[in-house]
Parts: sequence; C-alpha cells; structure tokens
Amino acid sequence: MKTLQKPERLNFGDTIGIIAPASAPPDPKAVDRAAEALERFGFKPKLAKNVRARLGFLAGTDRERATDVMQMFSDKKVKGIICLRGGYGCSRILERLDYEIIRRNPKILSGYSDITALHNVLSTKAKMISIHAPMLNGALADPKVPEFTKQSFFRTVMEAKPAGSICAGYSDKTVQILRRGEAEGSLVGGNLALICASLGTPYAPSFKGKILFFEDIGEEPYRLDRLLTQLLNAGVFDQVAGVAVGINANCNGDSANPTGEFRQTGADVVKERLSTVRVPVVVGLPFGHVDLNATLPVGARARLDAKRGDLIITEAAVK
Repeated sequence: MKTLQKPERLNFGDTIGIIAPASAPPDPKAVDRAAEALERFGFKPKLAKNVRARLGFLAGTDRERATDVMQMFSDKKVKGIICLRGGYGCSRILERLDYEIIRRNPKILSGYSDITALHNVLSTKAKMISIHAPMLNGALADPKVPEFTKQSFFRTVMEAKPAGSICAGYSDKTVQILRRGEAEGSLVGGNLALICASLGTPYAPSFKGKILFFEDIGEEPYRLDRLLTQLLNAGVFDQVAGVAVGINANCNGDSANPTGEFRQTGADVVKERLSTVRVPVVVGLPFGHVDLNATLPVGARARLDAKRGDLIITEAAVK
C-alpha cells in the first residue's frame, strides 16, 4: 500500500486559512469568533474571500466555495486550513477542484461531518493525509472546549509523531467490542451518510484492507439501518480490515411509543447490522458530533484493538 504524502505540521505563529466549503454558520458572528479562537491559540487567521457568503443552505455558490478551497491551497503563506462548519455542500464542489495543484501544495485540511467528502477525495485524488477533527463553528472556538478534544487535535497536527490511542484520557463508558480481534490499516471514513453518498461516484474512497471509521447524527434508527445496509450491499464490509464506530449522536428516534410497537435504538441497529461482519468491530469510540471528539488523520496507519477496545494511531499525520 502506497503511503500518502503528509502535510507539514503546524507551529504557533503560522497562518491558518478559514473556509466554509459547505453550509454557513447560523450566526454570522461565528466567523469573527473563529478568527479570535485561532488568535487565542497562537495562530494568525486568514479568512477566505467568500467565507461570509450565503446562498440558501450553502455558504455561497459552488464556484465561490471551490475558489476559496483552491486559493487557500495555493497560498504559500497559509500553512493549514480549518473548516468553519459542515452542514451540506462539499460534494457539490468536488468536480471544481484542481487536485494536481492540491497535490503540489499539501497542507492540513481539517474538519468533519460534511467535510468527509473532501477527506475522501484528498486521499484518492490528491494522495494526501487530511484531518477529521472539530471545526471552528463549534468546539475549537468554544473557550470551554474539553481538554481531551483540544489536546487530541493539537497533538495530531503539531507533532510529527503518531498520536497513539484515541481513548487516552477518555473516561466515558461508551466503548464496546462487537467482534474481537486486531486489525491494522489506513484510516478511511467519516460521516456515514457522506460515505454512502460517495459510492458509485469517481470520488468514492478505496476500502480494501483499511480500517473504516464512521459516525452520524440525527438519523432515525431506520435511516441508520438503511445507510449500513447500503454499505453491506455494496460489499464494503467485505473489503475492510476492521470497523471503528464512533458516537452516533441523537440516533435513537422518538422515545414515545403510543402504539406499543417495538422500536430499535440506533445502538441496536448498529449491533444487528454489523453482527455478520467478519472483521474486528469496536463501537462507541470517542469521536463524532459530541464534546469529546478525538482527532483522526484520514489516510494514516492505525491499529484497531478489539481486545481492549481502542483505536491507536500508529503513523504521524504530519511531517
């Protein structure tokens, strides 16, 4: 398996670009709070030209958002790029990006949720590691961001060494082993809905021999079932070396049950749908749309320990 190229690590004082490649934040002042947060951390923020743009549920037109991505990758002074928020829209700009230019200018691209579409395409078409991590409309701009979340991010993007266990310092009792064993491979994945949306397109990632990680938010249990069934029907789980499931937030549906009909929770669905998978499976790992959100370098090597219940990053994400 060919190793992906690594972006340079961040250092305090570096310029970091802020882009909104998907949706705009509900509060326009979030852009200013994002810049202030980067300054508070010791970096120099640079706002993308169209970061304040709005067009319905999108942060500007497809051309504007794609232009911002390319300008940040082309700008030699920008050492890293952090997305303002997810929402929806990254899949719409994939055909507008110049992957040869991105490949020649590797740098940190960080975000999660809808940013999954960018992570997948950067690994396949730009051959570059990217960073699945909290964004500037949420955790990173919050002065009360948990130390677990903050330290996981900065350890990954500022140290040219493997970040190690994503469960280090995690005290919540959410981790469970569905199928025991150990697996090693490069990380692929992100938001479950976005992974499924990529299937059958030129932007779908390769799953063969990799550790698939996924999470989602706000999906009714039957929709979560549909997404997992799509991966099963597409043969994805037959290709991967292991499966790491994060926290699927708010996926339990309506707790009211006036008809007496049995209702599955999101956790029930994951357990049932993955019961036939023949590789190590760990669920409830600390990543997703939750406060305790570990950073995962997409494309970097990792080991899934389904004996103890952990995911260990074994390759540096940056150089």
